[in-house]
Parts: sequence; structure tokens; C-alpha cells
Amino acid sequence: MSDEKTAVPAAPLPVFAEPTPLGLLGLAIGCAALLPIAFGVTLTPSALRTAAMFCLLFGGGCQFLAGIMSLTNKNLLGGTLFTTFAFNWVMNWWALSGLAEGRVPDAHVVLSVDLCFLVIFVVLTYAFGFYSKLLFAFLLDIDALYAFRILKELLHAPAAFALPIALATVVLAAIAVYMAFAILVNTAAGRPVFAMPGPMFTPSTSPPPAAH
Repeated sequence: MSDEKTAVPAAPLPVFAEPTPLGLLGLAIGCAALLPIAFGVTLTPSALRTAAMFCLLFGGGCQFLAGIMSLTNKNLLGGTLFTTFAFNWVMNWWALSGLAEGRVPDAHVVLSVDLCFLVIFVVLTYAFGFYSKLLFAFLLDIDALYAFRILKELLHAPAAFALPIALATVVLAAIAVYMAFAILVNTAAGRPVFAMPGPMFTPSTSPPPAAH
């Protein structure tokens, strides 16, 4: 057996600068556009069309760019989350645009997709817990948001869940902005101006079991 140490290949350099703040700020702006509607401040066709464009450009556009750049940088979790969520923002654009013209999305199809999204985001919540408690809280809020949407439809109680959905949207935007600022400002300052908590879970250091 050779005593020479096996050389470990260096990690590939990222192709793009860190795209996470772009996706988070786009998400926050999309959420902000939905808040006047979620809180019942305005439900006019003009408000719906205006919110729809913000959802398309910032929610969908920024998150799609962030997702593709993250995947190119070999960031599997971030790229998967941003890219998947980007198309959901495009669906928000389509739904709001349709509502402005009096066309209501089919509730059964939306419920079925929301159930699928809830399963996806619950698993992603666990996965992101290995990176940061704040990311875990961010995904947990998304889980709550989808749970409220599902319960609203199953219980036929839109009024009862309107406020919880609106508040969950506020929390989502707030956490997204904080994390984006933490990455941008901490990187520029070279020190932790915005505190970022450590992981919720500790990953295993043992090697995976051998395949049979």
C-alpha cells in the first residue's frame, strides 16, 4: 500500500456571485405587492393587475435568475428552492391577472397543487435546517402559509384564514429581507453586522453505508 496521500480535488469556483440576495429581495417585493390585497385594503381590478406584474417581474423573475445561477454554482438546495418557487410566482401572476378580468382559478386544482407544495416544502424545511436556524424558520413560515391555504379551502372558511395568511406573508417578507441584508452587508463589512444563527441540525460525519 502506498504511503502517498491521495490528493483531494479543490472545490470548483462559483461561476456567478452569490445570487441568494437577489432571490430573497425579489420574493420580499412580490410579498409586499400582495399585502394590500391580502389585508383587504384594495381588491380592485387595477390593484390585481398591478400586483400581478410585481409577482411576475420580481417574484418570478428574480427567483428564476437566482435559482439558475445557484444551480450553476452547484448550490443544489438553493437552486431547487428558488427555481421551483419562481414558477409558482408566475402562477400568482396568471391568477391575479385572471381575477382582474373576472376569471377565477379552479379551486380543486389549486388545492391539489397546494397539497403537493406543502409536502415539498416540509422536506425542504428539514434539509435547510442543516444550514441555518433562520433558513429553517423561513421554510417553516412557508409551510404555515400553505397549511393555511389548504385549511381555508377544506373548511370553506376564507374569512377565518385571511388574516393568518396575510400575517404569514408579512413574516416571509421580513425574514427574506433580513437574510438578504445579512449576506450583502456582512460580506461588504467583513464582519457579522446582521447576526445569522447556526444550523438547527448537525449533519452526520459518518460515511454513507456501502451499496450491496
